[in-house]
Amino acid sequence: MRRPVRLPGAGRLRPLPALALAITLVAGGFAAWSGQDWYRAAHDDRAAYAAQRDAALSAGEQAVQNLNTLDHRELKRGLDLWESSTTGELHEQLASGREAFTAQVKEAKTVSTARVLSGAVTELDDRAGRARVLVALRVTVEAADGARSDKDSRMLGELTRTDGRWKLSALGQAPVGGTSTG
Repeated sequence: MRRPVRLPGAGRLRPLPALALAITLVAGGFAAWSGQDWYRAAHDDRAAYAAQRDAALSAGEQAVQNLNTLDHRELKRGLDLWESSTTGELHEQLASGREAFTAQVKEAKTVSTARVLSGAVTELDDRAGRARVLVALRVTVEAADGARSDKDSRMLGELTRTDGRWKLSALGQAPVGGTSTG
């Protein structure tokens, strides 16, 4: 009687296809877990709120800087930037007082340059499209005679979202605490 011929590897699990199957299953599980995690993060209201907060802060800092920077040699450009950074009553005040302000700045021949030191959103109502920011900045003023002076200040700004963009709708000096009356 003849013995049956046994082929090499018959009856054994081949290591390469088994390893490929295991790697495929692990990769599929990881992809499913990652996809679910990504979906949750993409649909998280906190992420959208944080994005609006960051957009409001960035726009607020830029607008406050714009309204504290003006060069008498490029007055039209500077005042146009002021108006494009604002909305509402603040915008109307700037536009209506533009002619008188232009004459004052041309006569004084000053150059003011603002640099934001820090900023924070103090209030945000994303649904209503309103925000408040506190911005610390350093303003350098150069007079016609070349004399320079620096002034640090804190400004409180109110922002309104207009056509999907945050614009400054009010601006004022922030009160400095710790002063005593006596």
